[in-house]
Amino acid sequence: MNLLKAASTVSVFTLLSRITGLVREQLMAATFGASALTDAFNVAFRIPNLLRRLFAEGAFSQAFVPLLAATRTRDGDEATRHLVDAVGTVLTWALLATCVVGIVGAPVIVWAMASGLVAFDQAVFMTRLMFPYIACMSLVALAAGVLNTWRRFAVPAATPVLLNLAWIAAILFLSPAFERLGIEPIYGLAVGVLVGGVAQLALQLAALRRIGMMPRFGVSVRALRAAWSHPGVTTVLRNMAPALLGVSVAQVSLLINTQIASHLGAGAVSWLTYADRLMELPTALLGVALGVVLTPQLSAAQAQHDAAGYSALLDWGLRLAILLAAPCAVALLVFSQPLVAVIYHLGKFSATDVAQTAWAVMGWGVGLIGLIAVKILAPGFYARQDLRTPVRIAVAMLVFTQVLNALLVPVLGFAALSLSIGIGALLNALLLLRGLRRLGAYVPRPGWWVFGLRVGLGCIVLGAALAWAGQAVDWIGLGPRPWLRAAWMAGVLTAVAVAYFTVLRLAGLDLRAFARRSVDDPTLRA
Repeated sequence: MNLLKAASTVSVFTLLSRITGLVREQLMAATFGASALTDAFNVAFRIPNLLRRLFAEGAFSQAFVPLLAATRTRDGDEATRHLVDAVGTVLTWALLATCVVGIVGAPVIVWAMASGLVAFDQAVFMTRLMFPYIACMSLVALAAGVLNTWRRFAVPAATPVLLNLAWIAAILFLSPAFERLGIEPIYGLAVGVLVGGVAQLALQLAALRRIGMMPRFGVSVRALRAAWSHPGVTTVLRNMAPALLGVSVAQVSLLINTQIASHLGAGAVSWLTYADRLMELPTALLGVALGVVLTPQLSAAQAQHDAAGYSALLDWGLRLAILLAAPCAVALLVFSQPLVAVIYHLGKFSATDVAQTAWAVMGWGVGLIGLIAVKILAPGFYARQDLRTPVRIAVAMLVFTQVLNALLVPVLGFAALSLSIGIGALLNALLLLRGLRRLGAYVPRPGWWVFGLRVGLGCIVLGAALAWAGQAVDWIGLGPRPWLRAAWMAGVLTAVAVAYFTVLRLAGLDLRAFARRSVDDPTLRA
């Protein structure tokens, strides 16, 4: 399998998802701005989204996908089908119970996450509307794990587009209709999120049906007992415990940051949320795409006891991540205000909102390489069925991040919240890398120093060009002309990207070396 092609497929569909996601954020910023109600919506959406990352894309995927890939490699498709049926049945029952508890306990959950909200009651109502979203997304995670193991990467990568389209439709049509009926318009977004979750699940299940892997969900108590006795379910649950702790650490850090931001004035939660959307573009295109492609490949290499191939996969992933993440990090650091102005400075999103959001974007830029590297290095442990090491590191990073918050928030304000997470992510990646090196699981191939110098030279040229462009153009002043701003931005980013890769090529970097087709390919050239 061509790993670069597979990662590129995921990245292309993820790019489509992020583009539609930016459109939805533009519309939301222009329509609702940054206010107490947008803070309420962002907190309400963050609750099921947090649980999605915690259970669906987090602990469950980390425990399920390696077992799924190993089972298919060792025991074949029929045994894998029984595993999927059993896990799907137990998951369905757990989701039903979670939704009931979440809807009933919404006031307590919102208070625990953001007790300083001005529009607290509205946040509770929207939380109840959106809570079933977690059920849809958990089943989507089950389907995506199967599809990725079968090397059907396109559908899982494209699925998030449906949420964005539903969200956009809610802004354009449902919210105005609610306003005409005397209903708070922002409630339309909550309905749009739920519709988007249902649409994503429907698309994934259709894809499973096409490959003959549609799970048989048992809805009776007898079916639940039978599924519970499956050894694969026991393994998933056993592995989920440390994985859940590890993922929950990151989400607890996010929860604490949201709680802090809710006490820093109206708009702070929204500014952080808008900045987070910008950060998610490179992390999804690079970190998520590489993690999705590498996890089943690493699990298969581990099952086959292919230590050399295992190490080669990690080396390839890290080099590709550095090659592409480093210029993105520089862009977030030196070009944050133009990026925010072009994307968000419309309607009710003021110049003050642009300036505040840009500070948070810079904080994410500091740790972007770490955030992406973690998504490559952590699967290196998951594939070895070692979930405890990443957990221990994550717990240490939680403490470290909150110590930084205590030191930096009084000085830098809300922007310190993203900066602390970014610094913690860098340290997290370094500790994961050291752990894999000590295990002997990852042995860097020759040429890393030369590779780093070449990338560094390219980033200097790119950063200087972006810094000049940031000063040469009045990006805020282009506010009333969004298409002109977009044209300027497209021109600048295209020019600096060409300059970056030209410098790399002139410095002797062979980009074709990244087009790996299997773990048996020759050593990557620096």
